[in-house]
Amino acid sequence: MNSPKNITATTLQQTLERYWGYASFREGQMAIIQSVMDCRDTLALMPTGGGKSLTYQVPTLAREGLCIVVTPLIALMKDQVDRLRRMGISATAIHSGMSYTQIDNALDNCVYGDVKFLYVAPERLATEAFRLRVQRMKVSLLAVDEAHCISQWGYDFRPSYLRIAELRQHLKDVPVLALTASATEMVAKDIMHHLDFQEPNILRSSFARPNLSYAVRHTDDKQEQLLRIINNVSGSGIVYMRSREGCEQLCETLRNQGISASFYHAGLPHAERSMRQEEWTTGKVRVMVATNAFGMGIDKADVRFVVHFTMCDSLESYYQEAGRAGRDGQRSYAVLLSSSDDSSKITKRFDAEFPPLEEVKSIYEKICDYVQVAVGDGLYASFIFNIHDFCRRERIYIGKVRAAINLLEQNGYLTLTEEMENPARIHFCISRDELYRIRVGRNELDHIIRIILRLYNGVFTEFRPIDERTIASTSGYTIERVKELLKRMWQLRIIRYIPANSSPMLFFNEERLPTKDLYISPETYVHRKELMAERFENMHHYAEQQTECRSVVLQRYFGDQKATACGTCDVCLAAKRREKSDGKALSESILDLLSREEMNIKELCRELKHSPEKVIAAVDKLKAEGKISAQISGKLIIIE
Repeated sequence: MNSPKNITATTLQQTLERYWGYASFREGQMAIIQSVMDCRDTLALMPTGGGKSLTYQVPTLAREGLCIVVTPLIALMKDQVDRLRRMGISATAIHSGMSYTQIDNALDNCVYGDVKFLYVAPERLATEAFRLRVQRMKVSLLAVDEAHCISQWGYDFRPSYLRIAELRQHLKDVPVLALTASATEMVAKDIMHHLDFQEPNILRSSFARPNLSYAVRHTDDKQEQLLRIINNVSGSGIVYMRSREGCEQLCETLRNQGISASFYHAGLPHAERSMRQEEWTTGKVRVMVATNAFGMGIDKADVRFVVHFTMCDSLESYYQEAGRAGRDGQRSYAVLLSSSDDSSKITKRFDAEFPPLEEVKSIYEKICDYVQVAVGDGLYASFIFNIHDFCRRERIYIGKVRAAINLLEQNGYLTLTEEMENPARIHFCISRDELYRIRVGRNELDHIIRIILRLYNGVFTEFRPIDERTIASTSGYTIERVKELLKRMWQLRIIRYIPANSSPMLFFNEERLPTKDLYISPETYVHRKELMAERFENMHHYAEQQTECRSVVLQRYFGDQKATACGTCDVCLAAKRREKSDGKALSESILDLLSREEMNIKELCRELKHSPEKVIAAVDKLKAEGKISAQISGKLIIIE
């Protein structure tokens, strides 16, 4: 393998220009790439839209070997793979939305083919198929996107990320590049600890967005303010709301005002969401009203405004979402609308999202009943899980259920995936010996069972993804007939069968326990609740304070203690207006004093309640405007 030390900055620059057509790297990118080339474990803190992907793509293309990229977002994973392939770069991905055969082929290509980038969802790292193959791959770099997910103190902790440390045991001499746009000092230390960094190594890019003007509008008529923003700012935009119903209602309001708008939330079918995003991306729709389900993987650089109709729970979330505006470097606006009752609403929501531990256990019991898993059953089982249907049936606030599931995930009981394209899955309910004793006979069911056993391993121990098309082509039956036969075996209780679907999946990492045996760490629970309260307080302070630059508040929160005022946020502009007003009043006071008698600078300073620097600046301005002049004696007089 080429030694990274033999690769010069010129080679890296040529790689950038060859594939991306850029003449130079953005600020901070080269330092990160050089750290990776020196084989140092690196934590890169870069703002949203700062070009994170190039920091692992360029060094990988400049040398031999492939890069494993761990990312939790399947939509983003697919987008990156498609983009690389269009550039003529070999890339593949493995995630829970693929069949066993597809995953097997992708891993083989990484071992024997010329694949340069393997994108993998964190939950796949623990599978035997992955562990065995990765040891035979020529891996040059391990990149961890959204690295804050590995920290239980991060705002988006995902227990599956903790498996990355196990992967490092198989990649002893391979450096890791951890990437995130939102990590406080505590989270950054936790990331490096869990990823087994050889030594602390943090590289920070500036979190300043000079072209992005931040503002907070305090109003009890948010719709009127929103319409004013949309009518005064040209170009496309995003309006973030908390609830699905709110998105739909506000979208209708905008349409009634003649504004081209659409709405987006996780309750829409996958195909419809893709269509709506495409319409907005291509400019057919100007404004997208959405929940936070909209955003990841957006490839639209010319978003001119992002308006938050409801307040976020944390500055991490706000910075990520607001940062989707102005990625092309042009002037753009991030506006938070705040009303007098927002604080009480969020406090109420916050309390609901941290239910007592006994209530968490109750929700666990209800979830198990909902998917029909008995006590002692369910180990490694997976089920389609519609959280909204569950909440409706049980009449529980969705925020409370999400919080309970997060705690259950953190304690290793179950995992809820994001909504994705899921292949069909089967699991034999009976043993192999029992299956042979049944002696179904030489009929269609017997034929299908033989094919399934020939094509797929592990179907007696856990749910396995299957490809109904492959079974159909091998058996000679139509896909429709294969599905009918699978359902028939399900009815006969030979197999458990989950048809292909597009929805979230619930995976049981442990068998269902009696509720009394369920253990939720109270220390973790209390600490996370305290951290969440602290995050909300920081968000609330950002919205309420009127004295400090918005950009400085955000940059300092992410660890940049040398941040300087942006000059374009609402606080900075208000300060400029005050300064201009004060300067005008000072000039008028000087002219008033000089109209009565001639004075020198020292005498003016004694009379005026301003600093000498401001008085001198005002005098110089009046001189430049030809309104006053200085005599030889130093006295100032008005020019008639």
